[in-house]
Amino acid sequence: MRKPYDLPSLGDLACFESAARNLSFKQAAGELNVTPAAVSHRIKALEHDLGQALFNRQYRGVELTEAGALLFVALQRGFETISDTVVRIRGRHTRAGVSIAATTAMSGLWLTPRLATFWKAHPQVAISQVIQDEGMAQGVDLSIHYGDPARETDETRVLLRDRIIALGSPEFAHTQGIASLDDLRAAPLIHTQSGTNPYTEWPEWFAAMGAEPPVGPGFFLNNYLISLNAAEDHIGAVLGWEGLLGSYLDRGRLVQLLPEAMESPLPFYLRIHGGASANARLFADWLAESE
Repeated sequence: MRKPYDLPSLGDLACFESAARNLSFKQAAGELNVTPAAVSHRIKALEHDLGQALFNRQYRGVELTEAGALLFVALQRGFETISDTVVRIRGRHTRAGVSIAATTAMSGLWLTPRLATFWKAHPQVAISQVIQDEGMAQGVDLSIHYGDPARETDETRVLLRDRIIALGSPEFAHTQGIASLDDLRAAPLIHTQSGTNPYTEWPEWFAAMGAEPPVGPGFFLNNYLISLNAAEDHIGAVLGWEGLLGSYLDRGRLVQLLPEAMESPLPFYLRIHGGASANARLFADWLAESE
């Protein structure tokens, strides 16, 4: 009977992945609780099965061949997917609940204020938030991102596509006397730089206005809420999404510095991870329709 998958021994593959990740047979042996000789035996068996070397053996260690690097990348992707699924299965005893990952800023500014309304309509569904400012969201039902949803392989829902405006504290606006784009270009600006959710930045904003890049002092932070706090402390101007920062504007914590606004080139969107429960989909649909 033909096997459904053309795979070598799974034990050999797991042994190879550990050795490739550590670039050491000895460290792989310690990780797998076997002898280095056993690791070497399994790697040789795998190389024999594939008909080519996966490692270049050197006096002080090993390095991956081109075939080895190709196999290692494929295994990592596969193991990450399996790991994510296993985490989800282990947590199925709480499937009435929904887990959602979001950055500190998106959670505080947009998601958390909506939870009370959702719970009034669906009191049986518990929501747990995972605050994640760095790295990829794993082991959750849903996650919120700023970017292009078309790049996702999972199902998505667009949550928010907004105008981006220049903001500052009332004191900053008064002190700087900003009346034009050129005034703003020369003023102190707060830049938010995040690897997880790369926000639209000042150079893009000025380019959309047909203006040259900024030339004033820059303050660089990696957390959007901290950037907003810095703006409230009169350190500089900050970019903000009108819909996200309505409470800041309504209470006068920040003011719009110029009438110019940029249509956000990217939306905030919801990713529905594979295997999401019916309650997760219910919550996802509700969030997408809550604007």
